[in-house]
Amino acid sequence: MDVLMAVNAADGPDGITLADGTGALGIFMGVVALAVVALLIGGFLLSKRKHDAEPPPPQPHEQPPKPERRTHIEQTDPHSSDRFPEDGHALSPYELKDHGNGPLPPDEEQPRG
Repeated sequence: MDVLMAVNAADGPDGITLADGTGALGIFMGVVALAVVALLIGGFLLSKRKHDAEPPPPQPHEQPPKPERRTHIEQTDPHSSDRFPEDGHALSPYELKDHGNGPLPPDEEQPRG
């Protein structure tokens, strides 16, 4: 304790302690915090302005009409079969062995040549 008083007494007049710099750091952090808050508010206002400039969603009577026939064509996967095992037992992962690692059969719809 005596050393600290001796350093303060040697560096300045009696009764005045030296600044340790924490006040400047606190002011700097406050300015940075205000800048971050200002950026967040500005980003919110900018996105709100952009959202307001977009056209509104279409009304129910403006929706496109439903097609008369089905437009989705279902295709089968050549890697798997749609058949269930005859005994009703599902294969476990360790029972699969080499299933799915074989070559694919040639496509029957397109002629080779």
